[in-house]
Amino acid sequence: MATTTAQPTLMGSVFDGPTGYAGVEATPEWAQEVRRLARERNATILAHNYQLPEIQDVADHVGDSLALSRIAAEAEEDTIVFCGVHFMAETAKILSPAKTVLIPDERAGCSLADSITADQLREWKAEHPDAMVVSYVNTTAEVKALTDICCTSSNAVDVVASIDPDREVLFLPDQFLGAHVKRETGRDNIHIWAGECHVHAGINGEELTEQARTHPDAELFVHPECGCATSALYLAGEGSFPADRVHILSTGGMIDAAKTAKSTQVLVATEIGMLHQLRKAAPGIDFQAVNDRASCPYMKMITPAALLRCLVEGADEVHVDLAMAEAGRASVQRMISIGNPGGGE
Repeated sequence: MATTTAQPTLMGSVFDGPTGYAGVEATPEWAQEVRRLARERNATILAHNYQLPEIQDVADHVGDSLALSRIAAEAEEDTIVFCGVHFMAETAKILSPAKTVLIPDERAGCSLADSITADQLREWKAEHPDAMVVSYVNTTAEVKALTDICCTSSNAVDVVASIDPDREVLFLPDQFLGAHVKRETGRDNIHIWAGECHVHAGINGEELTEQARTHPDAELFVHPECGCATSALYLAGEGSFPADRVHILSTGGMIDAAKTAKSTQVLVATEIGMLHQLRKAAPGIDFQAVNDRASCPYMKMITPAALLRCLVEGADEVHVDLAMAEAGRASVQRMISIGNPGGGE
């Protein structure tokens, strides 16, 4: 991979610390250099909604992982710099096999994607040989290759509903999204893997209930991966919080809902990086985290230093076996073919 040139005062300050690459601050000089290097490398920079605000602000596109992967496939540039966690960069490579896909730090993993391995899925499938496998996009390329149809948090209900009601479904890996799907579809023959995102699982029902009690005029935006999603629906169901102000939403859905929100305050149950895009989408609304400690350490490994290093050195490149990519791409295409491609995670 060719190396581009960077101002020595910036690149010379980069070092690999205990939580990732560090040594560079997100100054206007840094942003200018990042954009120059991206042009030099013919690269487009994609940033997930959970990234650091300064990474979001320097990116060409910000969004959820599937939307960004589809942007990558359509981009004119031949290099994709994916500021997110590793499975997201893999998904971009699956949908853009001819392009170079880089992630600023390949060590940026995902507790949810890691909660099921390909071998575990093979064993589960062997126990239910006639079942349809529905995998959330938050999975590795190897798991996607063993999947019948992918889903996102915004279309998971539609995907499962499109399957013959008499056929068993294996839903993975997120147990909270799976519970949401089971509740919405009323399906008894759905088996749910006991995986979770450690950040979303940590946003609990007690916190949500207390926040709702002390902010009675607010709306609630709750990601279905959250451990508190059931509590949010319970609050609405028992009448202690108006049902029309409780919204179970994907990250993309939160952006859309922010633009039409009727309250002046919104409580948000998801990773705190999401607040930056919400505040940009609706600056007149006071967005507050249900849990202000809900920060993903893997997402935050994509630092200003890591992005600079990535563009200078062409690192770290993401590779996916061609046969695996083809099988994974088929599972994504089947999802899109049902008519609701969804907004990602």
